[in-house]
Amino acid sequence: MNEQPGRLWVVATPIGNLDDLSKRAAEILGTVGLIAAEDTRHSGALLARIGSRAPTVALHEHNEREQVARLIEGLRQGGDVALVSDAGTPLISDPGFRLVRAAREAGITVSPVPGPCAAIAALSVAGLPSDRFVFEGFLAAKASARRERLQQLAAESRTLIFYESSHRILEAVRDMAMVFGEQRHAVVARELTKVFETILSGSLIELVERIDADPNQQRGEFVILVAGASGEEADATLAEGRRVFALLCAEMAPARAARMAAAITGAPRKRLYEATGD
Repeated sequence: MNEQPGRLWVVATPIGNLDDLSKRAAEILGTVGLIAAEDTRHSGALLARIGSRAPTVALHEHNEREQVARLIEGLRQGGDVALVSDAGTPLISDPGFRLVRAAREAGITVSPVPGPCAAIAALSVAGLPSDRFVFEGFLAAKASARRERLQQLAAESRTLIFYESSHRILEAVRDMAMVFGEQRHAVVARELTKVFETILSGSLIELVERIDADPNQQRGEFVILVAGASGEEADATLAEGRRVFALLCAEMAPARAARMAAAITGAPRKRLYEATGD
């Protein structure tokens, strides 16, 4: 057995344009002993393009728990492994978290090979405040759960970033207009770095109308960015939260009332519970 364990490389790959693969990423993908890929067929095209003959193994949300032990054993024996997702930076709304955590717990070096990330690429061109932001990934597919989560974010002052699929893009933006207000500014970035890339900007209701009117704007992969709540919006949300909290306190313990009022109105739970003076 090799006395020195291997290294786990977390390698970012293009989100569309294959020329965005860095020279360093190409070198590592060409020299590691094994590549753990979200979809080996999808990654195969990229690996063939750079001439990599490294063997691949599938690592996705359905088999990650089972594959981790095998990959860690290979790393312990001295083999280097590269982790890639279908597109962009692994772990960002993609599999890989369990493998990275297990490697670190086993004392194996984990090194990033930075590169494309759809969320950051969209933020860089959105024209929205980028000093502080919140990445929410994909919202729930079920409408009620999606709206509940949006309601919890209604008072968030930081720029909000979401991923969305073509199947739900129109419904998701409609729900945002309903929960955040039709005039909240937002950006919808579609098919970034690809041939049909489009970046739409405007109020949420304007974006709903543009997406609804153009079937092409309902195809592809999407990043939605929404401006954070203004001070006035946050104050209004807190006021409504306190009103609901006061009503609920008549029927239940303050801690539970605060949780429920926060879920209903989007007001910060801690700020509501502080109102009790306890």
